Amino acid sequence: MNISLDQLKKLREETLAGVSDCRTALEDAGGDFEKAKKLIQKRGIEKASKKEGKETNEGVVESYVHANGKVGVLVELTCETDFVARNDEFKKLSHEICLQVASMNPKNVTELLKSPYIRDGKYSIGDLVKMTIAKVGENITISRFSRLSL
Repeated sequence: MNISLDQLKKLREETLAGVSDCRTALEDAGGDFEKAKKLIQKRGIEKASKKEGKETNEGVVESYVHANGKVGVLVELTCETDFVARNDEFKKLSHEICLQVASMNPKNVTELLKSPYIRDGKYSIGDLVKMTIAKVGENITISRFSRLSL
């Protein structure tokens, strides 16, 4: 099946999935965009659920200070290996979580995971974490965070 570059690009933007996952989903769905979108979500959740429970002893402590200097955030994001901790997808996730905490001020990790993603309300932070787990192939957990404000 011949998949157009525009379809592939659009699916990648909407699902945040990798290029090969998008291509496979479009091929499996016979070019049907909506079916491919559902396949990616289902497969991402399946991949993430297989990783649950694995120890996460590596990771990063990401910081963010808002431009006005009145809000600061520290997030401890952990993964299974230091290789993934240095991965761009993992770093991007840690930064996005910092922005989320700065803007939404959640009370705890559970509330943070349930909160709608500030850049795209269709997804929660939990969904964003699961999509990143599917991309990098390792379990990821938000261990803790701290938000300071004047």
